Amino acid sequence: MVNYTNRVMIALESCMGQEIAWPYCQERVAIAEHFAALGFPGCVICDQHKRVIYFFAGMPGSCHDLTCLRRSGLWRRLDSAQLFDLGQYLLGDSGYVPLERLVCSYKSTGGDMDKVSFNTCIAHARVGNEHCIGILKARWHSLKEIRTQLRNAWENAYVIRWIRCCIILHNFLIWRNDEWSDEDHPIELERDADIRPPPQGIRELNRRGIQRRQDVQALCLEINRRPCGLVSR
Repeated sequence: MVNYTNRVMIALESCMGQEIAWPYCQERVAIAEHFAALGFPGCVICDQHKRVIYFFAGMPGSCHDLTCLRRSGLWRRLDSAQLFDLGQYLLGDSGYVPLERLVCSYKSTGGDMDKVSFNTCIAHARVGNEHCIGILKARWHSLKEIRTQLRNAWENAYVIRWIRCCIILHNFLIWRNDEWSDEDHPIELERDADIRPPPQGIRELNRRGIQRRQDVQALCLEINRRPCGLVSR
């Protein structure tokens, strides 16, 4: 049984370049246009198909989200013209800090209604991302509790391969128009309340990131305060 599993994993991993890939320029434009309607022109991290375009695994569950991001290959290429065009960025929750390529929600609004409204807009835009993670775990229940001991680097690498194969299958089914019903398979969404404060040493906000968030916030609120928008004045 182990040999059969390994052979299937090897076969799936051979398709990784086709099934898990950062979107090309034209695809990023299409994704950005989708999020522009929600008040976030330029956002490219998640598309309307709930497809995983990048993943990073292997860190302990106790690590903060921002620490994981800083150790990922994506962090080292945040300023790459191959990944982002001018004005494009990612959306994050309040567990991150604002960066030029990462617009995140406010940890504390201080009663500022503009910040409250902006957080609401980000939460709405990130629903697709949360659904993507929820569907992935609901499809492949093994991701909720992988029954493998982590005693050495080989076993850790095996778990990463397992996760990678589940993501490949997830994307494969999406592109083949596999239907998924939230009613038949309820999914669990993460909550901002579960997010821990960022670790010491990275709490200093990036100045350009703060300015980028302010610019995006102003445009987002302008769009969403139009008739039929998400927020009111």
